[in-house]
Amino acid sequence: GFTASQIALQKTYQKILREKESALEAKYQAMERAATFEHDRDKVKRQFKIFRETKENEIQDLLRAKRELETKLQRLQAQGIQVFDPEESDSDDNCTEVTATGAQSEYWTGGVLGSEPSMGSMMQLQQSFRGPEFAHSSIDVEGPFANINRDDWDAAIASLLQVTPLFSHSLWSNTVRCYLINTDETQPEVDIFIRNYSPKLQRICETMGYFFQVVHFPVENGNHFQAVRKWEIEKSSLVILFIHLTLPSCLLEDCEEALLKNPEGKPRLIYRRIEDGKVSSDPVQQLTEQVCYVNKAKLIDHMGGVEEGAYETYNCVEKIIKQDIFGCESTEVEGKDLGNKEESTAPEEEVFGDVLWDAHDEQEQIEAFQQASNSTCELGFEKYYERLNDLVAAPAPIPPLLVSGGPGSGKSLLLSKWIQLQQKRSPNTLILYHFVGRPMSASSESALIIKRLTLKLMQHSWLVSPLTLDPAKLLEEFPRWLEKLSARHQGSIIIIIDSIDQIQQAEKHMKWLIDPLPVNVRVIVSVNVETCPQAWRLWPTLHLEPLNSKDVKRLISAECSCADVKLTKEQEKKLEKHCRSATTCNALYVTLLGKMIACAGSAGNIDEILQQCFQCQDTVSLYGLILRSVQESMLNDKDKHLMREVLCVISVSHNGVSESELMELYPELSCVTLASLVHSLHKMGMLTYGCGLLKFQHLQAWETVRLEYMEEGQNSISTYRRKLIDYFTVQLSQGRVTWRSADELPWLFQQQGNKQKLHKCLLNLFVSQNLYKRGHFAELLSYWQLVGKDKSSMAAEYFDSLKQYEKSCEEEESMIRLADLYETLGQFLKDLGLLSQAVAPLQRSLEIRETALDPDHPRVAQSLHQLAGVYVQWKKFGNAEQLYKQALEISENAYGAEHPRVARELDALATLYQKQNKYEQAEQLRKKSFKMRQKAARRKGNLFGFALLRQRALQLEELTLGKDTPDNARTLNELGVLYYLQNNLETAELFLKRSLEMRERVLGPDHSDCAQSLTIWAELYERALEIRRRALAPDHPSLAYTVKHLAGKLDKAVPLYELAVEIRQKSFGPKHPSVATALVNLAVLYCQMKKHIEALPLYECMHPRVGETLKNLAVLSYEGGDFEKAAELYKRAMEIKEAETLLIEGKALPGPRKWRHFSGLRSTLSPMFF
Repeated sequence: GFTASQIALQKTYQKILREKESALEAKYQAMERAATFEHDRDKVKRQFKIFRETKENEIQDLLRAKRELETKLQRLQAQGIQVFDPEESDSDDNCTEVTATGAQSEYWTGGVLGSEPSMGSMMQLQQSFRGPEFAHSSIDVEGPFANINRDDWDAAIASLLQVTPLFSHSLWSNTVRCYLINTDETQPEVDIFIRNYSPKLQRICETMGYFFQVVHFPVENGNHFQAVRKWEIEKSSLVILFIHLTLPSCLLEDCEEALLKNPEGKPRLIYRRIEDGKVSSDPVQQLTEQVCYVNKAKLIDHMGGVEEGAYETYNCVEKIIKQDIFGCESTEVEGKDLGNKEESTAPEEEVFGDVLWDAHDEQEQIEAFQQASNSTCELGFEKYYERLNDLVAAPAPIPPLLVSGGPGSGKSLLLSKWIQLQQKRSPNTLILYHFVGRPMSASSESALIIKRLTLKLMQHSWLVSPLTLDPAKLLEEFPRWLEKLSARHQGSIIIIIDSIDQIQQAEKHMKWLIDPLPVNVRVIVSVNVETCPQAWRLWPTLHLEPLNSKDVKRLISAECSCADVKLTKEQEKKLEKHCRSATTCNALYVTLLGKMIACAGSAGNIDEILQQCFQCQDTVSLYGLILRSVQESMLNDKDKHLMREVLCVISVSHNGVSESELMELYPELSCVTLASLVHSLHKMGMLTYGCGLLKFQHLQAWETVRLEYMEEGQNSISTYRRKLIDYFTVQLSQGRVTWRSADELPWLFQQQGNKQKLHKCLLNLFVSQNLYKRGHFAELLSYWQLVGKDKSSMAAEYFDSLKQYEKSCEEEESMIRLADLYETLGQFLKDLGLLSQAVAPLQRSLEIRETALDPDHPRVAQSLHQLAGVYVQWKKFGNAEQLYKQALEISENAYGAEHPRVARELDALATLYQKQNKYEQAEQLRKKSFKMRQKAARRKGNLFGFALLRQRALQLEELTLGKDTPDNARTLNELGVLYYLQNNLETAELFLKRSLEMRERVLGPDHSDCAQSLTIWAELYERALEIRRRALAPDHPSLAYTVKHLAGKLDKAVPLYELAVEIRQKSFGPKHPSVATALVNLAVLYCQMKKHIEALPLYECMHPRVGETLKNLAVLSYEGGDFEKAAELYKRAMEIKEAETLLIEGKALPGPRKWRHFSGLRSTLSPMFF
């Protein structure tokens, strides 16, 4: 009997087990069904909201309206966006993170680089910039963006970031430029300021990755260098005036230019020394009153010695630089040494930092684009624009288009002008451009180019996934990224690479061009006719012809009219006769010729200069003439020699040389000489700025300097390289590792073929770390290849030299820095796939942090996280889990349970569980982390988005205080829309009212633009009611009050809509789509006022927008409780929409978008549909 009962028990047990399994199975199925249902419900919800999509055009128009701002805005702040996307699960084994915020993306606080705090603080990557989260369900979003739907937000932000990143006005090309004006009386303060405090300010800026340059023209120069001084004031970030009792008349012009005009509102500072019993002269009093009250400059009134005066000025300047120019929060900038900020002050962005992004590369590209498009002359490009437009419109698949021409034929100019046109014409097109500079410079490094393009694509797809850093893999994977990301983008994508033939081994590294491109991707590349790779010559080609005589004349007269120079008929004839060969009709040649004539005209010796120019048959010889004429204009032999030195040093550098570096390289070079030299060479098309560095404007300018000044060839090139090498080596020996020394020094050793010194330089861990952290991965590996080391022996050498370095580390600060170095090395080796070698440095970094900081310090969690990442790749899941859990616990204790860092650890654990097929645990953690990220993203998205939009609004506001014009009225209207989207209804009303008044004045009250203004204004009243309705319970007493109060406003809206209908009927006739739109808006308004009877006949009017109407009718029936009718109407509406889409695609009709434009901002019907 005993065994029988055992068997029975066994059976019962198995039965229960089976039941449990089937219950689990059923549970999973139910979860799946729930997810599907959730998804379907969202889909239906989204479709119900379809008619709100049309806002996109309005917003994009607004955000594109003032692209002209670009040329004024100077420094990249917000680029690179990160978002958690739960759909992007991580099946890739060589990466630990679901969201890629992990292993490869922590950033380094300051001490690590010895000089630069980090990419994060340089750029403050606002990745979480995603605005309200409408990710996977409709969530009630608080804050200023409550009512914006996800698509509007995405469209607005994407177009904001497409070409115009946010710049600080006061940063001119990555340099803080400080312009000093003083009188004889205040010379002592200025001397002390330049001698004692300028180097300190330079260090502060260097730490943040910027240059610092003091520009000072001594008092005795009086009125000389007028044009140069004006240009310097324009470029300055900050102007300081030092005065005492008198202000000589010769300084008045400078003071007016710098302090009173200041259209961009850059920081200004007046230091005034006061003495008891002495009264300052009238001009001093007048100026200070005017500047301080009208232009809000800062004023320091100083009584006492000059030493203290200079110190007080320094303190004030330091504050201005940190707060006004870099925009640091005051808490962040306190503390003695910026280079070593303590963990506690490190901004929260640390979690989201992205090692791959290099702010300097990015800025260089933006400046290259702006310079290329700066020319006023169109050079008869209209005929080429058509060809480029055809390419975009042509059906896929289509090979890249080759734009070819000789050097200087205007390829970059054509492409950049066309990019600007495209952005205006089709806002939904994403344009990614890359301008390759001089061969061998960083801009011609293929891996960096591909990485930059991939990141830009990711940024626009709201996606950040782990990106491999291995250059070979990166190039190989690019076509797959392109395929994946282009599928996520709504419009088409155009990739433009200018001077692609200057890329090192272009054919090998740009293989993806030969593969078929994704359907919505078009590629345009420009090449020099002589150097175009053979395989590419089969592609469709647009060849730039030499200029015709009409364009030549236009170009030269444009240059001359800028300088108020008139040519005689005789001179014009000579020019026409001269510009007939291919080389003399070249766009660059003619531009330079124009510059020479304009210059000669102001000196009054045109004929003589013309004779000399006619001797030059090509661009290089003309550049030679320019060099000689600038050299002759220098005051003495010493300056002439210095000009030659400066140009030679720039020509042998990797990426250019900054002015502050030139002043240190040549102590005898005075600020005045350098400023006037750069001014002349910039004006004559020789030099330009890129990211604060002086470089050559054109390849031919560079060739000319080599020809004219380096006749001994290799020998003299080597001499100048050595000069740079010595300069940067001294910098390193002082422990100053900046992005500059990392970019130049190893490259110079490589060019010199000096393997021994290159090897030694690479083993300076701070140099290697700087290159790695800025994503210059390929460069670092190529140096090691040259030294003849494979990856494994490189790893061993780094580890040994770190151990050596450890012996010299004694105090806590250097130990913390050492831990950071060990960690970087571990990350680097992990990225290279050297897992067994990555463990030791990461382990050591963990030990040091536990001892030097505290076992519960957040940096320890960072180490644990990195180490766990290696174990995951190694498939040692048990070890990884333990480490992640420890990191999670430390993070929760340090930051609280809701912090993004905690979310990061949860994600890492979720990924780990997924790899072990523990799906249920993974899912729970993922949901938890997603909620945390949503909260953080929503908070920061709101804050940042609000600030971003407000800043843009202010810029536009400044532009609209001008005259009455249709454009200005439109801008005002768009500002109104912008505030409307932020629910700032009072300000919106103000702008819309101003816009309507202006439109009525300029265009007359019956114009269709006025109808548009009226429509939006009416919607404003609806929105006000809707907001209150959402905020208050249906039976809330103050809602009744609001409804009563706003009913008056809605009543106001009715006549506005009716007027809009009337104007449109007059303008377009009763059957026009825009009349339909206005009727629909009026009907929606009636619904909101619960006047369904008035609304129905409007909906049932026959007009072209039947589909739209049916959809609104469906909503109306739904609101009235008639669900069946709603469903039927909605179905019919969808059928019509599909038919309409097919028609448009088949016949390529102009889409309905054009006339849907007006209905842009119709608000949603108030209660949620479900």
